[in-house]
Amino acid sequence: MDFRYTEEQLALQETLQRFIARDYGFEQRRAFAKADPGFSDAAWKQYAELGLLALPFPEEYGGLDGGAVDVMAVMEQVGQGLLLEPYLSTVVLCGGILRDAASAALRSAILPQIAAGEVKLALAAYEAAGRYELSHVATTAVAEGAGWRLSGRKSVVLDAPSADCFLVSARTAGAVGERAGISLFLVPRAAERLRVLPYATQSGARAGDLELTATRVEGAALIGAPGEALAVLERGVDAGIAALCAEACGIVTALNQATLAYLKSRKQFGVPIGVFQALQHRMADMYIAEEQIRSMAIIAAVNAGSSDALARGRALAAAKAYIGQAARFVGQQAVQLHGAMGVVDDLIVSHYFKRLTMIDMTFGDADFHFARFSDTAERSGAHQAA
Repeated sequence: MDFRYTEEQLALQETLQRFIARDYGFEQRRAFAKADPGFSDAAWKQYAELGLLALPFPEEYGGLDGGAVDVMAVMEQVGQGLLLEPYLSTVVLCGGILRDAASAALRSAILPQIAAGEVKLALAAYEAAGRYELSHVATTAVAEGAGWRLSGRKSVVLDAPSADCFLVSARTAGAVGERAGISLFLVPRAAERLRVLPYATQSGARAGDLELTATRVEGAALIGAPGEALAVLERGVDAGIAALCAEACGIVTALNQATLAYLKSRKQFGVPIGVFQALQHRMADMYIAEEQIRSMAIIAAVNAGSSDALARGRALAAAKAYIGQAARFVGQQAVQLHGAMGVVDDLIVSHYFKRLTMIDMTFGDADFHFARFSDTAERSGAHQAA
């Protein structure tokens, strides 16, 4: 199998690289992160013009019919440029879930708006007591007339401060922790008794908690069949994990390039420190890790759209766990090889390392996904034996 990008994918990456070099330098990014809404509205409009926001959607909804590998090509550049815009939340996560599970009427209404950059969404699927388990849903949804009343609290909703709508998981049946009984709702930001508690994340992006107090939504807000949303959420989050793996790959590539350039320019004892064999060995280990991360990111992208939940879960868990550890190694080496400058806010290396830390913790850290890999392998073996 040929794992090289196509000419179209490479051209898309080159277009993004030129945009980042021209309009999204490190100092510009720092300014975007400090001001509201925490990213560049102009950049978001540019993404729409370039077709990035339409990439994974069917042509009938104004999309480009791209797949997970196309998204991987974009997310690598998102990582290298440390882009702050809510591409992961709006396009990959929520857009992908709506594409796969929403009614034809809702898809026709909202997917073209996403593609045009007119609406931003955020996924509210996690709760504080549930760690990374999507099945831990204490938020409730009670039928009322032709609509629903939602009550509960969602934690660490990525890009919540800028979202126009939220995809909220709520329990319509069963007990907390059960896989059955979870439903998914599209909740507008203007919904009554919906409160967003915003905050900045370690990497400079924005997130928030959602408080719903008998929040009223219409019956059309329900996505898919009631009580059957967990499988849809898991597939959507797996697509998000694949995108994060690609972003980590882009960051590691940029870190290695920055570190190599520093070793060539920083002098000690009258010579560049890159001539010292011990540092060359560490740099070689970093490049080996980069290639291994790229391989695992490809595995994640190739399996992200699989309908076999067990096989997909095993592949995504393996990729997330491995990349979490390997990217941490590269980040630590890069910081150390830059000396004291590796941790200062004025150097992009520290921001890359922070973002890698956030990627490791998002949708499950390495320990969580090692356990998930073991669980899916055991369930797969039991299934084959049966």
